[in-house]
Amino acid sequence: MKEKRKALGKGLEQLFSDESFTFEELENDIIDDAKKNNEVVDIDLSELRPNPYQPRKVFDEDALNELASSIKEHGVFQPIIVKKAIKGYDIVAGERRFRASKIAGLKTIPAIIKEFTDDEMMQISLLENLQRENLTSIEEAKAYKAIIDASNITQEELATKVGKSRSYITNILGLLTLPLNVQDLILYNKISMGHARVLSKLSDVDKIEELANKIIEENLSVRDLEKYVSDEKVEKKNTIVRKNNNSEYKDVERMMKETLGSNVKISNNKITIKFNSVQDLNRILEIMNLSLKD
Repeated sequence: MKEKRKALGKGLEQLFSDESFTFEELENDIIDDAKKNNEVVDIDLSELRPNPYQPRKVFDEDALNELASSIKEHGVFQPIIVKKAIKGYDIVAGERRFRASKIAGLKTIPAIIKEFTDDEMMQISLLENLQRENLTSIEEAKAYKAIIDASNITQEELATKVGKSRSYITNILGLLTLPLNVQDLILYNKISMGHARVLSKLSDVDKIEELANKIIEENLSVRDLEKYVSDEKVEKKNTIVRKNNNSEYKDVERMMKETLGSNVKISNNKITIKFNSVQDLNRILEIMNLSLKD
């Protein structure tokens, strides 16, 4: 068992560090190994639970129905990969096959049971979706934030893992500061990542929502939106606070908390930002574009 875990760990390490090594290769290695050792089993669909770390929240119904028709006719060609849970099993990879099998009316599905840590489940699920099917920007941002929070790593370390620039990670995480109804518009591809990045730089929540609706109603391009924001001098997030009252401070506390992902308290002309570790402090400094000089 220890030898198998070692091999699996090496595969995961390759998945994140070697651009030529894909999720499909990792999955095929696991399946080939399971078939050689007669480890593919049929599991009742009722015993399966969707991956709690699955970044994809929106599944294409037409594509699922098409896959369900294929499964009805030919069965499930490739087993899913699962992890034993306290009750039943968690799906690590293959949620679309699971959902389509339910639509097809199957009772069981071929599966491979593997020992994964929660961190590995999260990373595998993210890479499966990034490499196989494009996530929306919000799904991607939430997946990155979940890995940072769970693994206690910096944005820079995450960027290295997933082969992105640190600025890309910072920008996409900034989308999570947008109002939830605007995030939903991104989630359902009503507005693009480019539009969202412009909106995420603005401070007025009402204005953000107004502009999000304007993008859809008037079919504004990203350039149109940038021009409108510039011409109308829409307030940006770095605007200095001019009011000196408790309600204003509460708004600033909320804004800073959403941006930094940490508890923030403002009182007696002081700003207190809570952090849990050196890594967490580094994460906050990165968001604020600050770095210590040697």
